[in-house]
Amino acid sequence: MVQIGYTMMTEQAGPRELVDHVVRAEEAGFDFSVTSDHYFPWLDSQGHSPYAWSVLGAAAHATSRIPLMTYVTCPTIRYHPAVIAQKAATLHLLSEGRFRLGLGSGENLNEHVVGGGWPSVDVRHEMLEEAVDIIRALFAGGHVNHRGTHFDVESAKLWDLPAQPPPIGIAVSGERSCALAGRRADLVIAAEPKAELLDSFSRHGGEGKPRVGQLPVCFDRDRDAAVRRAHDQFRWFGGGWKVNSELPGPASFASATQFVRPDDVAAAIPCGDDPEDFVEAVRPYVEAGFTEVALVQVGGDTQPAFLEWAHKTLLPEFRAAW
Repeated sequence: MVQIGYTMMTEQAGPRELVDHVVRAEEAGFDFSVTSDHYFPWLDSQGHSPYAWSVLGAAAHATSRIPLMTYVTCPTIRYHPAVIAQKAATLHLLSEGRFRLGLGSGENLNEHVVGGGWPSVDVRHEMLEEAVDIIRALFAGGHVNHRGTHFDVESAKLWDLPAQPPPIGIAVSGERSCALAGRRADLVIAAEPKAELLDSFSRHGGEGKPRVGQLPVCFDRDRDAAVRRAHDQFRWFGGGWKVNSELPGPASFASATQFVRPDDVAAAIPCGDDPEDFVEAVRPYVEAGFTEVALVQVGGDTQPAFLEWAHKTLLPEFRAAW
């Protein structure tokens, strides 16, 4: 059966609210959770972007069962991979083994803030592969020295290291990232239900490993209100990763999506309170071969109502379907 997860969307709620939401998600019966790691929201209307790793630390303490995962963090520009390794090891200890480290090549939206420029996609993939190797070396224990194309590490060691390191997931969008994930990752992450991505991941060594997807949804008893909110806060979602990774700020996303209509968003994101619409939206992920799908409820202040509805209505519908 496919597992259904909950997304702590840092772009649409403050840190205390995010922790409260994942506690409620655990109580509602979600199988796992994921957390975005942003410096900016996609659009000004989302209104938030707290530091994801502080939120995750608090969530690890406040919950006891639900798995946690970054979806995803970029270990190359805003963060050095040696620092990511330390953060991930610490969080795995705090959560008593419930953390998975989801990695990706990043977005200009978040990484430009440190003033290092935004490399081409080929360079970003090179940086990601080198970063993964550094992180795995540190997870293995002992002192690590590294002189690479993009990173240096000088006698680094993780002093608080779990007996089993956190699994590493890599986000994919094309053949090159699928090949990297197949070689280096314990699981694959994708934002679109494309079977060809999973097939490529399998060909490169990922056969039998978990496959995690993500889907925005917009629950509301008033479907028209749900469509308006989804359009206001999530119309950027359909841009595709090649576009979304390049734009530098919320104003750019607002400009790029100015002609997207509410009906366009409603065609891509299930809106309202009919659970069958949500089940049908997840079905392409199941048919493509995903083993886990994390839902993103659009609207920070709507999370409590969504989680109550999910507990009573939506999750039972999912489990009946699969």
